[in-house]
Amino acid sequence: MIAWPAPTRTPLPGRGDVPTIHDTATAGPRRLEVVDGRVGVYVCGITPYDATHMGHAATYVTVDVLNRALLDAGAEVTFVENVTDVDDPLLERAERDGVGWRELATREIQLFRDDMTALAVFPPDHFAGVVESVDLIGRDVRALLEEGAAYCIGTPDADGRGLEDVYLDLTTRPDFGRTSRFSTSDMDDVFADRGGDPDRAGKRSRFDPLLWRAARPGEPQWDVPGLPTGRPGWHIECSAIAVEYLGPRFAVQCGGSDLVFPHHEMSAVQAAALHGDGAFAQAYLHQAMVGLDGEKMSKSKGNLVLVSRLRQAGEDPAAIRLVLLAHHYRAPWDWTQEVFDEGRLRLTRWRDADARTCDAVTQGSTGTTGLLGEVRARVADDLDTPGALATVDAWIEDGADPAALGGASLHHIVDTILGIRL
Repeated sequence: MIAWPAPTRTPLPGRGDVPTIHDTATAGPRRLEVVDGRVGVYVCGITPYDATHMGHAATYVTVDVLNRALLDAGAEVTFVENVTDVDDPLLERAERDGVGWRELATREIQLFRDDMTALAVFPPDHFAGVVESVDLIGRDVRALLEEGAAYCIGTPDADGRGLEDVYLDLTTRPDFGRTSRFSTSDMDDVFADRGGDPDRAGKRSRFDPLLWRAARPGEPQWDVPGLPTGRPGWHIECSAIAVEYLGPRFAVQCGGSDLVFPHHEMSAVQAAALHGDGAFAQAYLHQAMVGLDGEKMSKSKGNLVLVSRLRQAGEDPAAIRLVLLAHHYRAPWDWTQEVFDEGRLRLTRWRDADARTCDAVTQGSTGTTGLLGEVRARVADDLDTPGALATVDAWIEDGADPAALGGASLHHIVDTILGIRL
């Protein structure tokens, strides 16, 4: 699948540090793993049945800052993002709206591309849709069955052909729960609401995830050797796509905090069952939820602030991005008109300061001092973008001295590291 055009990137003097992030799986700081100068980053992509809202945008902008920091540290980044272009919410929305599910997915994926381009997000090296990846996903499901790590349950309603659904057998996985650190009670609280089927008859554990759904009337279906006609389950999609493009061990898996369990937990367990203990992501980065009127912003609730709608109203995408960066990725927050107004004012101040100083930059810096060094340090410390923004504000308030920039113009510093176009 084609992604979107990459923004321009101007290398800065010297190098930043490889960032340390808060790892969900260990509940502590972790410096990202760079092996032979290379690092693999995976983010769970959209289910394309509606437009990009601020919760989505916050995740992808956070991951973009991570990728920018790794590039600034001299790492060679392989960035992978999936698209869940066949799934129950997409099928349900297409039926509700009276459009084909492929048509709906195509339209929303293009809108997502446009939003990411406007927000200056670097595209993934591999932008992989589930539909185009069915064979490799099916290969992993078949391998889990052959390893005895999965089992089948008869499905009377599966197109009348006696087909079977395939589930992962968590009773064989002592590592289940290690990634999310959820208690059984915590798992029970969210499993059904996040796509699970704890009461399905015949399951060996109520948390066993669906790997392959046998064909039902009117649903998309594929023929994959060794499996019943059907389509993939949600969690195995990311496991298979990530390993296909990054290998069985890579630096970090990213996504919204609502993906910690079951999605990222199941992805890790499935990969370990196939590739051995220690496989899959070595760290997990999770974006906190963005709300509106005190509730999590979500497609199902309809309480959305859409990037595309703001763009259509003539708002500057750089102001939108500044609002997102003004909140630390691990801190929940609410979108309000007040915070958006603050972002627009900050953008104006930064542009004014850059216009006054861009022709007076002192060259020859190592990139470890001045504003450049401070912004780099803040971003390397758990992607502290609010701190990075505050350092720029302080430099402006102190008189915007070009000699204190650290060897690069303001617009190059904030564009290359933070993705803000002045």
